[in-house]
Amino acid sequence: MTNLLDQKCISCKTITAPLNEQEVQVLYSQIPDWQIVDNMKIQKEFIFKNFKEAIDFTNKIAELAETEHHHPNILIYEYKKMRVELYTHLINGLSINDFIMAAKIDQIKL
Repeated sequence: MTNLLDQKCISCKTITAPLNEQEVQVLYSQIPDWQIVDNMKIQKEFIFKNFKEAIDFTNKIAELAETEHHHPNILIYEYKKMRVELYTHLINGLSINDFIMAAKIDQIKL
């Protein structure tokens, strides 16, 4: 199995179908702190010291998303909590890109 951190997101236009359940489980083993939602999305909750830290982290995710050309949904709530949700919009499900992004988000340091 190739390490997700060593991969780059591929063009979503070349992805034609969501990953099957077995493929999802294999990739999920590399990002166990994330949750699989309805077998079509992955998400993770983050808690920061304050709003500024949440915004700083959001900006770092935005830079990564632009580099990888794969963009998560980000929700900041209760001023210092964040939920990051990943799925591939074009196929309305999970692709390798979602797992690559999750692994790379986990490596971001404040």
